[in-house]
Amino acid sequence: MGYSRSGTADGPGSIQYLRLQRASSRSDIFPKLIAMQKNLKARNFAVFRITGAGLPNKRKLVCELENWGTGAAENGNRFINGYGEILLDHIEVSLLPLIWNGSENASFADAGEFSSLTRRLEPNVVPFSGVAFPVRLGALGNGYVTFLATSMELGSDAIIDQHVRSCQVMMDLLALDERRSVPAESLSEREIACLQLAGDGRISEEIAEKLGLSVHTVNAYLGSATIKLDSVNRIQAIAKAIRLGYIH
Repeated sequence: MGYSRSGTADGPGSIQYLRLQRASSRSDIFPKLIAMQKNLKARNFAVFRITGAGLPNKRKLVCELENWGTGAAENGNRFINGYGEILLDHIEVSLLPLIWNGSENASFADAGEFSSLTRRLEPNVVPFSGVAFPVRLGALGNGYVTFLATSMELGSDAIIDQHVRSCQVMMDLLALDERRSVPAESLSEREIACLQLAGDGRISEEIAEKLGLSVHTVNAYLGSATIKLDSVNRIQAIAKAIRLGYIH
């Protein structure tokens, strides 16, 4: 996402603040979604991941997080049955947010002046209105962060802001999945320091001078970190270390 916003407040609730807060469990992601829900004046949220990417006729939406309460299974199935195929096709060609009107009590969602940059779905398919922000981060990180309400009026700033935050939520989920898949052995301080400097664009000689080490030792640290992160090369190790929160 390449959105920019006026105002650079770094306090709780700001985009920068949320980017710096690495989730250590799914319970850390829940408050972020609640804050987004309040900002949109929505009633509920639901995060859907796409599984089976790249496999013909195997792709499907799976609900990863929601606060529907006792009606979770019914509401999730109703949404997937009503809009699932459309959402699966949409994310392959577009990252425009999707909005729709529900059938419950004249439920509606309106994007105002931002309507031309959203896609409106067929109305009255599900009881609730809502907005779905598509996120595409690779095969394991594709999906939608959705917010549901009886009525929802969406300004352009709110849509941009919450789309950015939706990407962060999906990045957190992806990082948690990868963290569970990496070896139990953690990176050492030296390995992290070398990866950070390599990620900043420093070559081994520069890293060695910066840390007071030999070039051979730096390469050894980078090599062991690459193995621990189950990566094929230094570039992939840096990318995974960023997602896992070891470096920034």
